[in-house]
Amino acid sequence: MVLFPDVVTHLDVGRPKSVEGLNKAMEEGKKIFLVAQKDPLCEEPNEDDLYRVGIIAHIKQVMKLPTGIVRVLIEGERRGRLKVFYNRETFYEGFIESMAPLVADKELETKALLRLIIHEFMDYAEINPGINPETAMKVQNIDDPEIVTNLIASQLAVDFKEKQNLLEINTFNAKAENILKSLTVEKSLIKLEQEIGEKVKGNIDKAQREYFLREQIKVIRKELNESVDYEEEIDNLRSRVKAGNYPNNVIARFEKEINRLETMPPNMAESPVLRTYIDWLLDLPWFKKTKEDIDLVKVRKKLDKGHYGLEDAKERITEHLAVKKLVKDKNKSPILCLVGPPGVGKTSLASSIGEAINRKFVRMSLGGVRDEAEIRGHRRTYVGSMPGRLIQSMKSAGTKNPIILLDEIDKLGADYKGGPSSALLEALDPEQNYMFSDHYIELPYDLSDVFFITTANTLSTIPAPLRDRMEIIHLSSYTEKEKLEIAKNHLFKKQIKENGLEDYNIKIDNKSLLTIIRFYTHESGVRNLEREIGRLLRKIAVDVLEGKLTELQIKENHVFEYLGVPKVSNYKVKRKLEVGVVNGLAVTSLGGDLLTIEGALYSGKGKLLLTGQLGDVMKESVNAAMSYLRSKNIMEDDLETLKKDIHIHVPEGAIPKDGPSAGVAMTTVLASLFLNKKVKKDIAMTGEVTIRGHVLPIGGVKEKVLAAFANGIKTVYLPKGNEQNIEDIPSDVRNKIELILVDDVETVLKGALEE
Repeated sequence: MVLFPDVVTHLDVGRPKSVEGLNKAMEEGKKIFLVAQKDPLCEEPNEDDLYRVGIIAHIKQVMKLPTGIVRVLIEGERRGRLKVFYNRETFYEGFIESMAPLVADKELETKALLRLIIHEFMDYAEINPGINPETAMKVQNIDDPEIVTNLIASQLAVDFKEKQNLLEINTFNAKAENILKSLTVEKSLIKLEQEIGEKVKGNIDKAQREYFLREQIKVIRKELNESVDYEEEIDNLRSRVKAGNYPNNVIARFEKEINRLETMPPNMAESPVLRTYIDWLLDLPWFKKTKEDIDLVKVRKKLDKGHYGLEDAKERITEHLAVKKLVKDKNKSPILCLVGPPGVGKTSLASSIGEAINRKFVRMSLGGVRDEAEIRGHRRTYVGSMPGRLIQSMKSAGTKNPIILLDEIDKLGADYKGGPSSALLEALDPEQNYMFSDHYIELPYDLSDVFFITTANTLSTIPAPLRDRMEIIHLSSYTEKEKLEIAKNHLFKKQIKENGLEDYNIKIDNKSLLTIIRFYTHESGVRNLEREIGRLLRKIAVDVLEGKLTELQIKENHVFEYLGVPKVSNYKVKRKLEVGVVNGLAVTSLGGDLLTIEGALYSGKGKLLLTGQLGDVMKESVNAAMSYLRSKNIMEDDLETLKKDIHIHVPEGAIPKDGPSAGVAMTTVLASLFLNKKVKKDIAMTGEVTIRGHVLPIGGVKEKVLAAFANGIKTVYLPKGNEQNIEDIPSDVRNKIELILVDDVETVLKGALEE
């Protein structure tokens, strides 16, 4: 800020040194020297940061504001020159030389210049609302040339450097000529601003006043020949269409929408919406494809490299790709659904397929999606509308034939408006998806070249029509041997790298890894196993850096030392002969599990009590078992007549349980109670029972046997109808566990109950 003599003005002072200097001046004559900084943003100026010429001013009034700022009213007296500068600790001080008044060259020329600048200033004041009328009247009534020029210079809306130049001029004529030049330029600028304002007002209506500033900028740029031609943007869009490859219906829709955009004022609310829609039309890959390379040797190699085990799943995938390569109808891609527990590699398997056959891979998570519009998009009538996630995935892939992974398809939600699973029916049907309809795009889009892969933990929550459109490939739980190989060859190496221990050559033996698998994880996959290995290595990293660990071979004692108390009890199997306790088998979303079923028979009024969150089907299994036992006279009479109560309980009561496969176990529990015979240890059983004692086949045989094996079971009773499923069980498990196939429950009772 540049101040002039003969001008009264107020300043806000906030810098501590300036405030202290102000206080010092108030104590010593109320005189102060004010000089401008070369850089207004400099907070701690030194002598080189200040101009030499300023003004000597008289302090008329000082007032401290509530914000801590000091407001001071000053009156400039004369010009002064800074000769010596002192940067004190608390304030600035200097030796100031008073400068002589302005020198007038020629009297007549001075008078003429004085009249001229007064006249020009009065014109300037009329068109500039920022000039106080009192100031204009004051200028008219003063005859002193120096006071007039100081008053006018203080009112000019020019750069501070230009004002500093005016302050430093020593002759009236030179100062007056510079003021005249500045007044002429300022008057021209104000008139131009007024002309621009009038032009803008003619272009906008009353409802669009908020665009006034934007239009001003546009007109200013046009006046300066700097505007970006709106027509050029339209031409660029048309050039994109000519250069690209688009279907005829897309070109027709583009022409329709671009014509609307061309005739629409740019400031209309619909203009950016229409522009966004055109961009979506042009960005979608309508014809672009990546060249597919289905080399079965390469596919097998890629799948084996990234996934240990899962032989059945990998073989099924290879078969589908082989058929896809041979089939003549290239537009009907198979839709695979990988079903299995969490952590067994469903998502990474899909990604490996994409890499193996040279297709772009896009993952689309469906967990928690409840709105159909997430799949089909929103209509353009809605504010903030956009295409559905399928169309977004196509744009993200950039090709017409990517692999799209629909992850967690079993966790789709639904609300009162409907569910997204209905919208997926069209996308996943090879007979319909060549004309997929998105509400936002409003044009049919061909999805027939897309290789859809879905993943799920369970099929029970997937609607039947949607399940019918997919080829189901089951990924079973990993065996202990497979987890050991995965941990040894992949997870441990990965965690070594992620935890920065590559340079320390840390080793781990199989026994230690098995300890982690058995006592710190209980899962079908290997996610928690990887976390526990990572936790172990982080603790080792601390000891390595602190110098506590000298042995870099991880052993079993290190596992217990670093990971603490085991998280899981690996063996649920009963360890002694008991009456009324049987090991059942179940399948959950996490894989197979051992299910202990307990029963108690005691005096009562003939009640049957079932606890442990049992579902209706499981309760019916108990009733069927009791009917069978009554028919075989194992249960001599009804409970009321016998004056007995029965309590059947399945532990882990917080977890809901249901299904018919516990029928054999329920029958064995009840028979053990009524016959008062103990059930053999180290056995487990599964199968549905009819009231005539027949044992019917069930599902999840592989998962159940793996769970039994992991819990130390030696013998498993299976339905005869599941004989064909035994081949699915890994051979190393089959060789170490006895599998007994039965078709009636009597055989089970003879083998399971102690004589």
